[in-house]
Amino acid sequence: MIAETICSAVAAAGLGIAAVTAYRKRFLAAARLAAYALVPLGLVMTGAVEWAAETAFSPVAWAGFGVLGTAWLLFLGTRSAERRSGGTRKERKAAAKAAQRDAVAPAASAPSLGGGARPAAKPKPAAAPTEDFSDIEAILKKHGI
Repeated sequence: MIAETICSAVAAAGLGIAAVTAYRKRFLAAARLAAYALVPLGLVMTGAVEWAAETAFSPVAWAGFGVLGTAWLLFLGTRSAERRSGGTRKERKAAAKAAQRDAVAPAASAPSLGGGARPAAKPKPAAAPTEDFSDIEAILKKHGI
């Protein structure tokens, strides 16, 4: 009962301030103030204030909030455990794609043209390092390194 009275008084005061603002030819600000002032009145009229007051003093409601909090913590705990164990969504998708690729023969999409295996290209021997590091040495000596 007290909460409804306070909300109604706040709404009336806000509408009074909006009227004074509109009198000063600041109509946009007055409309915004009227909108803010009507919110507490609307909450009282819909019964939201009464529901909030009943919920605040109800042990059953607080137990319900506790149950919701426990459920939320369980969701978070299972998500973090899943991430630590390596069972992420990306890994599951990669495993599913690999299983799908292995279902088809690896050479099934290769063209059947050609007489046989080509000789493998011989790798070129690694070239000996012929780079000149004299400029780098000069820079290092310049800085005393």
